[in-house]
Amino acid sequence: MNHTETRQLGFFSLAALLVSAHYGLGFVLGTAEKALTLGWAGSLYPISIALGTLILLVFARFYWRSVEPIWTLLGNRYGYTVKVLVGIMSWLSLIGIFAVQIIAGAFILKVLDLPVQPSMLGLALVFLLSSILPIEKASWLFRGLLGFNILALLYAIAKLHAVPLYLHAPMDFIPALHQMSPPALIGISLSTVLLVLIDMKYHQFVVQAKNMRSLYLGCVLAAILFLFLALLPSAVVIASQTAGILPTDIDGKAIIPWILLWLGGGANHLGGQLLILSLIVPALGVGSSILRVQTKVVLDFELISDSQPNRLLVVIINTGLGLAVALKGGSIISLIILFYAVYVATVWVPFAAYLVDETGGYTFASSSVRLALIISGFSAVAMLILTLIKPGAAFFNSAELSIIMLGMGFGCLGLGVGEIIEKYLPISPIKEEL
Repeated sequence: MNHTETRQLGFFSLAALLVSAHYGLGFVLGTAEKALTLGWAGSLYPISIALGTLILLVFARFYWRSVEPIWTLLGNRYGYTVKVLVGIMSWLSLIGIFAVQIIAGAFILKVLDLPVQPSMLGLALVFLLSSILPIEKASWLFRGLLGFNILALLYAIAKLHAVPLYLHAPMDFIPALHQMSPPALIGISLSTVLLVLIDMKYHQFVVQAKNMRSLYLGCVLAAILFLFLALLPSAVVIASQTAGILPTDIDGKAIIPWILLWLGGGANHLGGQLLILSLIVPALGVGSSILRVQTKVVLDFELISDSQPNRLLVVIINTGLGLAVALKGGSIISLIILFYAVYVATVWVPFAAYLVDETGGYTFASSSVRLALIISGFSAVAMLILTLIKPGAAFFNSAELSIIMLGMGFGCLGLGVGEIIEKYLPISPIKEEL
């Protein structure tokens, strides 16, 4: 395949696509939810995305030249088992993102006085059905409506006379972080930054940049746009609190839908209905898209045959898992980062081993990398399940940091033990077909 045929993205198009990869309902509603209690510190997650996008410049040339996704690179070097395991961890990380779409949709409907849990069940069914229909052709509509939401948030800031507040936000952000515990601060920022550096949602666009100049400028512009967007939801929430317009019992997840409804004149006015639709329709598009990606990952690795009944079974299982996580509840940002942390904790050690090999530093045995991947994946997933069931089990009161420490720690241990076994113990290795 001639990859130059697909390298057509200029820097502006690349930046827009990179932003679209992370700017969604989880980004908007989740940031607003955090801002209700943390103020400007609620923007830590989106600002970490901006920081990660800047640091991506270090890896951008490598990705652009390699073209292939991480699971293919690692699989070609260390064997098919590694390729499948990395793909499975990518699939697992999407469960949390899908759950967030269900939660976001349910709380959008909540402002219309619809009950949350029945809404989650209904939305899960709608996502399931839409994932097997060809609505991905309308992806331009979903992205356009999210773009419309940006304008709506800017209008909300103007309506609340909060433009000076928003412009001063960059100076207020750093001091606001002091109210967060150091483990929570490190857990959220580290998980997000490390995820961005190995995020396959980013990778698919990075490799399509038409040249290195477009690649670097696109990443820088995307980071700047993220910084601009990161403070918008928090500014709307803080301005609304200052104006005293928020109901005292409002859930943080429902703040942005409530404000948009308020801007549109209420649920009985066309303006309010259109603004709510502009939120719920993108949720439909993103949710169904995630289910299709998860199904593709499972079928691409030929774990089961690609037949219509199997496709439907995979979609049903994925929907059920996402719904179970959504019904468990929790903060939107916390859910996103918990599942990100599992992927980061599992994949980064094998990927680092690959990078060390690429730079000529040291060549790790395939068996060592497989062992590291298996041990780190098992420990990270176990910690994820434990913290979902019993949040108090996390180290330092930070589930994200606990998952990263445990997963990466055991991954490094597995890599070291694997090298010792490979070099010093007389065990005949079983060669895996690459």
